[in-house]
Amino acid sequence: MTVVLRHGLPDGLRAAAACLYWDAFGGKLGRVMGPRAKALAFLHKALRADHVIVALSDKGELLGLVGFKTYTGSFAGGDLADLRAIYGWFGAAWRAGLLSLLERDVENERFLLDGICVAPAARGRGIGTKLLYAICEEARARNYSAVRLDVVSGNLRARALYERFGFAVIKTEKLGPLQHIFGFAASSAMVKEL
Repeated sequence: MTVVLRHGLPDGLRAAAACLYWDAFGGKLGRVMGPRAKALAFLHKALRADHVIVALSDKGELLGLVGFKTYTGSFAGGDLADLRAIYGWFGAAWRAGLLSLLERDVENERFLLDGICVAPAARGRGIGTKLLYAICEEARARNYSAVRLDVVSGNLRARALYERFGFAVIKTEKLGPLQHIFGFAASSAMVKEL
């Protein structure tokens, strides 16, 4: 199977990207962003097509994606207006408050990876590695000297991939009581120097 990497999310793949992202990160966001139908509606609305690199099959199917965050926004960030459009005023207010606790600042020295996921049927084919190479190239093109990502404590498979690729943990933060809301106990910041 041929894998094509492309900057930007084609409009026809927004729904597929929302599903892929939710399937990858819904475990930690489910209690805040659920139910699934509303979360998918939010993601469909909020995804920034210009803050992602996608992996496509030769038939145009979405195999994986890697989002990134800049000062102008993030791939799956959205804003209060996006939340309000899906969840209403009250639902948007408490969700925004909780989501802000997971927010990672953009920094000057390191390019921030904002979610990487591969479709279950495409795993084990090196697509995650290709996406990591692509995000490193994007960082170099933007004159960054390193790439930073965050990985949750229970995601051992992803952490092993990042370590094989040259990422190293620089800091681990425990969530404390918030672990019961988000479903993970700690998050580690990992960096790869370019």
